[in-house]
Amino acid sequence: MIKLKESGEMYLETIIILSGKSDKVRSIDIAEYMNFSKPSVSRAISILKDDGYINVDNSGYITLTSIGEEIASTIYERHIVLKNLFIKLGVNEEIADQDACKIEHDISDETFEVLKSIYNDL
Repeated sequence: MIKLKESGEMYLETIIILSGKSDKVRSIDIAEYMNFSKPSVSRAISILKDDGYINVDNSGYITLTSIGEEIASTIYERHIVLKNLFIKLGVNEEIADQDACKIEHDISDETFEVLKSIYNDL
């Protein structure tokens, strides 16, 4: 298993979001959600599967492995906390969402935990 790049994290985050809406997640669902082409998604899914982050069954349904779920949950939590913190600080919701998406992949664990505690105290 290799260190996951930001794009891989985005795919895992999308899978966890879509899994919350439906038990069955397919490549086409990911392509529609992310507004990516089906071939691009298929390539990414193949890489994520080969690297052990997801499973794809014979019907094409995608599930996260334990390590994939751990990464997806971490990224999604960061996104939600950062977005909501920015909104509480007065940032427009759309901009807060966009900024959270940019920051969630690069922020250190230490800094995130400090921001999370500030958010929880607001």
